[in-house]
Amino acid sequence: MSVVALAVDALLPALDIIGLSLGTAKPSDHKLLITMIFLGLGVGPMIFGPISDSVGRKPVVYIGFITFFIGSFICVLAIDIHWMVFGRIIQGIGLSSPRTISIAIIRDKFSGDYMARIMSFVTVVFLLIPIIAPATGKWILDVYDWQHIFYIQIGIGLLVMLWFWRRQEESLATTKRIPLTVAVFKNGFREVLVQPTTMGYTAIAGFIVGSFLTYLSSAQQIFQDQYELKEAFPYIFAALAIALGLAILLNASLVLKYGMNRIVHLSLLGFFINASIYVLLFYNSSNPPLYILLTFLSIQFFCIGFLFGNMRALAMQPVGHIAGIGAAITGLFSTLMAVPISTYIGDQIADTALPLFLGFSICAGIGVILLLLLLQHLKRIK
Repeated sequence: MSVVALAVDALLPALDIIGLSLGTAKPSDHKLLITMIFLGLGVGPMIFGPISDSVGRKPVVYIGFITFFIGSFICVLAIDIHWMVFGRIIQGIGLSSPRTISIAIIRDKFSGDYMARIMSFVTVVFLLIPIIAPATGKWILDVYDWQHIFYIQIGIGLLVMLWFWRRQEESLATTKRIPLTVAVFKNGFREVLVQPTTMGYTAIAGFIVGSFLTYLSSAQQIFQDQYELKEAFPYIFAALAIALGLAILLNASLVLKYGMNRIVHLSLLGFFINASIYVLLFYNSSNPPLYILLTFLSIQFFCIGFLFGNMRALAMQPVGHIAGIGAAITGLFSTLMAVPISTYIGDQIADTALPLFLGFSICAGIGVILLLLLLQHLKRIK
C-alpha cells in the first residue's frame, strides 16, 4: 500500500517542472497528475477484486505491479499532458491491486475491532511514505530530472513485489474461492449495495477522502505559491503527515478500548468543527500566519487519522465472505465520489487556503448528516 503514497507524494515538488516540460496551458492542469491516479485507483479494484476471490490474492498483486510499471514508463515517455495523465491513470489501475488486495488479505484473517487495529498498523506504514516522499522527490530533482522520480518508483515497486512474494503467504484458502462468473459478480455487487452499513460508511468515506485529496493536489500551490515556501514545502508536508500518523498509531490502541463506532463518530464531529471554526475566523480575509494554518491542518489530519482505517473496517465488516468484491466496490464508490469533489474544490483555490477549509467543512457536514441517517436506519431495523 505504501507504493501508492510514493506514486502520489514524490511527484508533488515536480508538478510545476513537469508542467513546464510538457507545455501545460494552465497551472490547474498540474493537479490532474495527482487526481487522475486516484481515478485509476477507483476503477482498478472492479477488475482485481473479483479475480482475487477466484484465483487467490497473490497472483493478482503481481499483475497489479506489472501494470503499474507499464504506467510508469508511459509517464517517463510522455510528450504532452494527455499522455502523462493517461500514464497516471494506468499507474493508479495497477496500484489499485496491492491497495485493494491488502485490505482483502486483512479481512481474510481478522474481523471486528481487531481488524481495525491491524488496519491502523498497515496505515501507519502507508503514511510513513508521505513523510519522506516529497523530500525524496525534491532531492531527485536537485540531482537528476523529473523522469528519475518514476525510475525510483519502479525500483522500489520491484523490491516490494519481491518482498511480498517471499514473505506473504496466500490468505484465501482454496475451499473459500469463488468461481469467477458474471452471476457471482452481479450477486456480490447486489449484496454490497443493499448493506446499509457498508454503503453508508463508504459514502461518508467518499466525502472525507475527497476533501483530503483536495489538500494533496493543492498543497504545493498553497505552500509554494501562496506562502512562498518552495524550499520548505517538503518538510511542512512531512510534519503534517506526522500528525496523521500519530492519530493512526493511537487508534491501534484506542479502538480495542472504545470501539470503532465511537471513535468514528467523535472524529467526524471534530473534523467538521475544526474546519468550520477556520471558515468563520478567516472568511473573506487573506491567509493567516503560517503557524495558525499549520495548527488547523494538524488538527484536521489528526481527526482524519482516526477515520480512514475505522471507516473502511466498518464498511467491510458485513461483507467479509466476499472481501475481494467488497473491497473493490467500496473502493470504487468512495473514489468516484472523491475525484470530482476534489477537482471542483481544487479549482476554487487561488489566492487563499479558505476554499480548502470550506471543502473540509461542507464534506464533513454532509458526512455527519449521513452518519445520523445511517444510525437511525440501523436502529429502526433492529
